[in-house]
Amino acid sequence: MAFAWVHAAARILNNEEALGAAEVQRRFQALLDVMAREREKAGTLAPAIDRFLKVSRSYWPGLFHCYRVEGVPRTNNDLEQFFGSSRHHERRATGRKGASPGLVLRGSVRLVAGAATRLRSRSGAELQPRDPARWKQLRQQLETRRYVRRRGFRFRRNPKAYLNDLEVQLVKLALPS
Repeated sequence: MAFAWVHAAARILNNEEALGAAEVQRRFQALLDVMAREREKAGTLAPAIDRFLKVSRSYWPGLFHCYRVEGVPRTNNDLEQFFGSSRHHERRATGRKGASPGLVLRGSVRLVAGAATRLRSRSGAELQPRDPARWKQLRQQLETRRYVRRRGFRFRRNPKAYLNDLEVQLVKLALPS
């Protein structure tokens, strides 16, 4: 019985009928209700059914997003392949084996930009920021990251000079003006 329920869940989530998100969600909820009501029929696998129900509840808020938005991969494997290809292209472009500093600093922007341009080409009007305040806030976050990374580099390059500079700044703050 437990295996039949899991296979039914897989069929519902596979969505070969191309149903809308609301219908997939309704069918999956109905199956979970049956599993919860009749969990004793699973015999020794009843604890596994409890775990399946618990995990399904924890993933519920984001579980059906892929059915609402076209092009969003449904499985982790699809997502890993998608982002793995970004990593592959980044490595080819930079010649580095690890992540480039630019990807570390601006990854939240570069990954989205890379994903968007792989799906289709964009016009100049589409690339223009729609919300200038939000764009400025994002730029400030990226600049803050860059500043922290630059300071860390300065410290690693010459720790003594870096600490002396900090000490001078601290003394200036402590002196009365």
